[in-house]
Amino acid sequence: MKILLLIGTGSFIGGVLRYSLSQFIQTKFLSTFPFGTLGINILGSFAIGLVFAFSERTNLTPEMRLFLATGICGGFTTFSAFSNETFSLMRDGQLFYASAYITSSVLFGVFATFFGYSLLKLI
Repeated sequence: MKILLLIGTGSFIGGVLRYSLSQFIQTKFLSTFPFGTLGINILGSFAIGLVFAFSERTNLTPEMRLFLATGICGGFTTFSAFSNETFSLMRDGQLFYASAYITSSVLFGVFATFFGYSLLKLI
């Protein structure tokens, strides 16, 4: 039960952060392209890289790793929103934007995870 509460609390925190930051980012662009979700996916990928590098480097407890990675990062990242927005772009005939969104999310997300992980490994 303790683990579920840790994950649930982390998910709440991550979800609130995701919504707030995504809205903030999206309002900065005059476009229907989902920059908010793209930014969240890249930041979330970076954050989870940091969490796992930090957990390897320190004595981070399994409970704290679950709170941070599964809870906060899981609540923060928006892959289901990514999938829905990609589908909407495709459904609306915006295949170029759908392709650009898929490609940039995957490439930058994987790079951000690597960068976050590598950053803490170097320190």
